[in-house]
Amino acid sequence: MNKKKKIEFIVKTLEDLYPETPIPLDHKDSYTLLIAVLLSAQCTDERVNKITPALFKKADTPYKMVKLTIEEIREIIKPCGLSPAKSKAIFGLSEIIINEHNGAVPESFEALERLPGVGHKTASVVMSQSFGHPAFPVDTHIHRLATRWGLTSGKNVTETERDLKQLIPEKLWNKAHLQIIFFGRQYCPARGHNILNCPICSVVGCKDTKA
Repeated sequence: MNKKKKIEFIVKTLEDLYPETPIPLDHKDSYTLLIAVLLSAQCTDERVNKITPALFKKADTPYKMVKLTIEEIREIIKPCGLSPAKSKAIFGLSEIIINEHNGAVPESFEALERLPGVGHKTASVVMSQSFGHPAFPVDTHIHRLATRWGLTSGKNVTETERDLKQLIPEKLWNKAHLQIIFFGRQYCPARGHNILNCPICSVVGCKDTKA
């Protein structure tokens, strides 16, 4: 199967399995999504969703967030891990959003990536899911599946993002990245992966010899 046929099959399979792609992080607007995505670094979405209600009850806007101390934020988010760095980032980006963006989350990659604790992947999630701009957030899970399916030989998420953007039509980017995450969780885990039971690997093959 050549790469064109492979990507057509993968896209169709993902659409058949996941026609709806709800954002797995609970949020109500661009600010709470930004905070939730920042918290999800090296933490599961499930754990983030258990922590954010307590945080957002106290502070669901940047104006309310800066009324808390960094230590107060840290105590609430501690179960998410990396709480010292994340609490400083949350406080710092909230100050910048107030002082430089009139309290609104900026709608550009450049401005988002200048915020403390916000890298390209986090900015991509906010740009795609809050503002509807074409973006393809690639985390380690998407990187793993794209490698396993032979869609990229990239050595990091940046190279994998570049390759997937070339293969997958732009109009599908915002949905496809979530579909791949859902598929990985259900059918294509890093460990205990059964190729025969995987709707994609059983057809296109699997480059992961450990699978």
